[in-house]
Amino acid sequence: MMNDTPAPRRLLLVEDDAAFARTLTRSFERRGYEVRHASGQAELDAVLEGFAPGYAVVDLKLAAGSSGLACVQALHERDPDMLIVVLTGYASIATAVEAIKLGACHYLAKPSNTDDIEAAFGKAEGNAEVVLGERPTSIKTLEWERIHEVLAETGFNVSETARRLGMHRRTLARKLGKQQVK
Repeated sequence: MMNDTPAPRRLLLVEDDAAFARTLTRSFERRGYEVRHASGQAELDAVLEGFAPGYAVVDLKLAAGSSGLACVQALHERDPDMLIVVLTGYASIATAVEAIKLGACHYLAKPSNTDDIEAAFGKAEGNAEVVLGERPTSIKTLEWERIHEVLAETGFNVSETARRLGMHRRTLARKLGKQQVK
């Protein structure tokens, strides 16, 4: 006798913002996912004990300046077939490239909702037909990209990033506090 019950959709959420994590968890559970939550890399192994997710949503910048990229790498090493989407309020080309190289299938800038994330899971393959932008990159955008590239290299250590960029730490903190100019 065949079982007509669909395989459970298991999702791991790595997010340090408890309110946002609760909201996403409830939303995915309403869509039929079994969801587990870890607030950072330190909790990852414990949460994965006896839980094998096929999907993961990982925040790029976690508490205490730690990087979600390490979580992406650990999850991909654990299961190369897992579909991993990285969410971030600190989007940059450098961190997007690193996330994909480490095993993420997609990278989304916040604010993103459950619809966006599910759509990203469905777009795990690349699209050669994507429309190319017509506008050249501005100097401010290039600066923003370079800052975030170095931030990712240093594990989001602001003091070390400022040192590597040759700028005062307060100047860097001020730049990071501003919205990206396009």
